[in-house]
Amino acid sequence: MKEYTPVRAGKVREIYDLGEQLVMVATDRISAFDVILHNTIPGKGRVLTQMSRFWFDKTQDVIPNDLISVDTADMPEFFRTPEFEGRSTLCRKLTMIPIECIVRGYITGSGWANYQKDGTICGLALPEGLRECDRLPEPLYTPSTKADLGDHDENISYERSAEVLEKVFPGRGADLARTIRDASLAVYKACAAYALERGIIIADTKFEFGLDENGQVCLADEVLTPDSSRFWRLSDYEPGRGQSSFDKQFVRDWLKSTPDHQWTLPQEVVDRTAALYEEAYELLTGSKLS
Repeated sequence: MKEYTPVRAGKVREIYDLGEQLVMVATDRISAFDVILHNTIPGKGRVLTQMSRFWFDKTQDVIPNDLISVDTADMPEFFRTPEFEGRSTLCRKLTMIPIECIVRGYITGSGWANYQKDGTICGLALPEGLRECDRLPEPLYTPSTKADLGDHDENISYERSAEVLEKVFPGRGADLARTIRDASLAVYKACAAYALERGIIIADTKFEFGLDENGQVCLADEVLTPDSSRFWRLSDYEPGRGQSSFDKQFVRDWLKSTPDHQWTLPQEVVDRTAALYEEAYELLTGSKLS
């Protein structure tokens, strides 16, 4: 079974190389502050996979993506087991673009901390008088580097992202920087508007992109999941304080409030996190998690 050993394992995902295609498996692992916790969150991998598929389908007219299938019947027999069902994605092979594309629609997290210091987010000046969790006048695109496992990403300017891409893709740096910025903002705006109608505020998110065999930019990895985004409950939204969330901020908050956590969650936090992820999926998609 050596041929089905993951060629890469990240904090949450494992990637299997089938030759012309890849199988990406979303595990139930959860990370916070760039550390993989000792617990898993039951059903989390299925939420990430099936929610990404939902958004891939919804945004394919905005930008192509790497999704081929999430049906294990399309995959080798090794993946046709309960272990992989619902959490595996058959993907096109892409040359990944080494930039994390972050879009911020609301002022929160590290953005709020920076704004309190100097009135900016990642060097971008904002109006005075904003409150924590206020909606921004326009969504901000704030790219970052993609760090190795265990390291921290570094926020960079849009101009710096073009320079980074020029080194990797000579002659295409400026064009690729513009394309992934515009695609990130377009996908965020369309999906945030949809989510608002379903009772969820998408406060911020991050995207990843790659190039297919023809050099075309494609949306990749995961899209608008509770792992890659901040989801707030619209009915409880009130600027000026922290928000009721469906994402792993719930886990981060517990860790910050429990200094001796040793990267292990109590069962009640595991159960609550699993329930929040599933509730977010059902609200956004209008379907039960399969």
